Amino acid sequence: MTIDEYISTVKERLIDEEIVVSFHIVRERTTPNDAHLRVRVVLIDENHLEFSEYVRLAPDSSISPVTYSYHWSDANHSLICRWDNALHYPTLPNFPHHMHRGEENNVESTEPIHIFAVLDTIRRELING
Repeated sequence: MTIDEYISTVKERLIDEEIVVSFHIVRERTTPNDAHLRVRVVLIDENHLEFSEYVRLAPDSSISPVTYSYHWSDANHSLICRWDNALHYPTLPNFPHHMHRGEENNVESTEPIHIFAVLDTIRRELING
């Protein structure tokens, strides 16, 4: 997969995703080897997802997120969950990958994640409740 194909796949998923009402691309920068994408999304329940991904093309032609933040908030902009890999919790297993659930100081270790898994998680929560 190329960087351009990856970005196109992300946009297609946002267009086709049943939980997405609308989205706005705040920043999009691509080169043949990497890309940065920042997007604001309005969800079907008036919640929001704002995400930023910096991805790089690996030698095996896979796309790997280098840095990411996926911030899911309610209609009043209160945090529901944020997944990120900022370097501020070095003692957690799987450092730097972590999530903030409900509150900034409620932090859990996570596996690396990407936008497709985040959308899947939110869809399960919204549709299956």
